[in-house]
Amino acid sequence: MKASPQKLIFLAALIWIAGGLSLLLKGSQLVGQALALQPDLAWPWGAVVLGFLLGGLKAKLVFNRSCRRNIARIHALAQPHIWQCYRGRFFLLLLIMISTGATLSRLAQGIYPLLVGVACLDFSIATALLASSPLFWLEGLRRRVD
Repeated sequence: MKASPQKLIFLAALIWIAGGLSLLLKGSQLVGQALALQPDLAWPWGAVVLGFLLGGLKAKLVFNRSCRRNIARIHALAQPHIWQCYRGRFFLLLLIMISTGATLSRLAQGIYPLLVGVACLDFSIATALLASSPLFWLEGLRRRVD
């Protein structure tokens, strides 16, 4: 199934944003569980703040570059197909990351420090994904105008 580069960029952006939003939801649930276990401690809120800070840094240093490379790759495709919004290896790594995240969340159930740690990790990745996602729109639109 063939697709235009703009459609591939749009699909890539949707996948990127969906991952960020799902991790925000998952992180919020973990924070809620940690607060239910120890309502008097502020560690879950510290995990949220630290996650946002680390995620912003990760977006700037890693994810922005990854988005730009993927957009350039999409524009260089001679005959783009819908499944080429990311490389095959991305989908394999995505499967591994989702499985690992689900396993960590299951292992953290009822264990306060692990709940806080996994929540921080989720918020950092979610922030990095969401903070870098505008590049899909900006780069995609810019290339379309060029």
